[in-house]
Amino acid sequence: MLQSSLPIDGDLFVVDLAVSDSVRPKVTVTLDGEQGLGIDECAQISRRLARRIEEHYGDELSYTLEVTSPGADQPLRDARQYTRHVGRTLSLKLQDGTEKTGKLESILPESIELAEIVKEKHKEKILPAITVPFQDIAEARVVISFK
Repeated sequence: MLQSSLPIDGDLFVVDLAVSDSVRPKVTVTLDGEQGLGIDECAQISRRLARRIEEHYGDELSYTLEVTSPGADQPLRDARQYTRHVGRTLSLKLQDGTEKTGKLESILPESIELAEIVKEKHKEKILPAITVPFQDIAEARVVISFK
């Protein structure tokens, strides 16, 4: 999981940082926070980053800057992202190739507790919570439900 030491306001943190390889590079900074991230916060941070880049590299540098938050369909990349999803259903792909789907019960310092949902004869059964270490998770996504 990507960790960052960049100083960001409050409880916000960097989830991903990408720079395209083109004539006019696009710098994409993906931020998140325990309470999420609004468009106003993205705009404010974008202005601050642009000022810092200009101070450091001068105003002759040609680039595009995008500050965004992860969409609902994006995987969870940082352990801190799990906090606000307690109680929701997650779909996990584990490092060993197995997949699990279940309700996120709680967050521990090095792992999550997941009440796995299994399908038996057209019914869903919820198993007792299991502990899944963060290091075992290859990809985690929130299951979007419109129920």
